[in-house]
Amino acid sequence: MFIIVPISFVLNFQLWMKLSIGLLGFIYIIYVLLKVENNKFKIRQHINWTQFWQRTAVKFLAIAFITIAYMYVVDYSNLFIVIQSKPLLWATILFVYSVFSVYPQELIYRTFFFQRYESLFRNNALFIMVNAALFSLAHIFFKNTLVMIFTFIGGVLFALTFKKTKSTLLVSIEHAIYGCWLFTVGMGEMLGFPK
Repeated sequence: MFIIVPISFVLNFQLWMKLSIGLLGFIYIIYVLLKVENNKFKIRQHINWTQFWQRTAVKFLAIAFITIAYMYVVDYSNLFIVIQSKPLLWATILFVYSVFSVYPQELIYRTFFFQRYESLFRNNALFIMVNAALFSLAHIFFKNTLVMIFTFIGGVLFALTFKKTKSTLLVSIEHAIYGCWLFTVGMGEMLGFPK
């Protein structure tokens, strides 16, 4: 499911078939989380919001600095292009992406993956790397090396956050912040966002 399905999406077959495979896989994962793992999908109590925001802010500042520098050097004409030229599209994409893309991804690659497979690994670092690699592989259909690198790094960050907090909500917020920033800074086109 985490290897064959993403690789198959690179192949040339009809979009409705790809969407059907993805939807069936997601329904299966939700079923397992609800009926097998007995998840209640409630916000965890005793979340250390202050620590979460502090850690996320530090990581975000580093990401913002690197991506602004990259865009300035490599693709200056597109730096902050969408928020300047199409602010309504920018706001719409951020909402749709955060709700309909980020949260499902985190249910699959963090909540489900950790609950089902973490116990199979004795080495935490190896488990984090495998999770990040599979998360990166899920984006292979973009056929873009930079996307694969970004999503691997993101996968490591998200896996570490989930490992520490066990909160789908927190890791989804972090994922949404970084993803929305890439669209904001002008790198959204490589991730399939309209321009």
